[in-house]
Amino acid sequence: MWIRRVIVVLVVLGGLAAAYLWLVLKWSYSSGERAGWVQKFSHKGWVCKTWEGELALVSLPGSSVEKFLFTTHDDATARAIQDAMGKRVTLHYEEKVGLPTSCFGDTRHFVTKVTVNPDIPLGPGVSVQPPPAAAPPASAASMPP
Repeated sequence: MWIRRVIVVLVVLGGLAAAYLWLVLKWSYSSGERAGWVQKFSHKGWVCKTWEGELALVSLPGSSVEKFLFTTHDDATARAIQDAMGKRVTLHYEEKVGLPTSCFGDTRHFVTKVTVNPDIPLGPGVSVQPPPAAAPPASAASMPP
């Protein structure tokens, strides 16, 4: 009889733990975007492998660099970040609070989307658009006589 009660208690505790993990992984404390240059990105962990990165945020030329640490689980997002290394990017992230272990990631910021920025920032509110790609030369047949 007491074994049955222990099993019921364990099943209830397991269900509560699963519900808590589901809630924490689905609910975001905050979400937003950060722009900068990805300067470090690696796949790390002893048992639970996660993609961990570091985004360098520079608000003004000559100012000190602020680092934004982030995690991603999605391999497609990780490939997009790797392809954008060395380019200015915008990372869309969701902040998750209350995850019980570092098995989910080393940070609270989980990147879900990457956008490469073609503009070149010179200062607050000032940016230069890169030159458009050159049009192919017109053939002699399409030129008027």
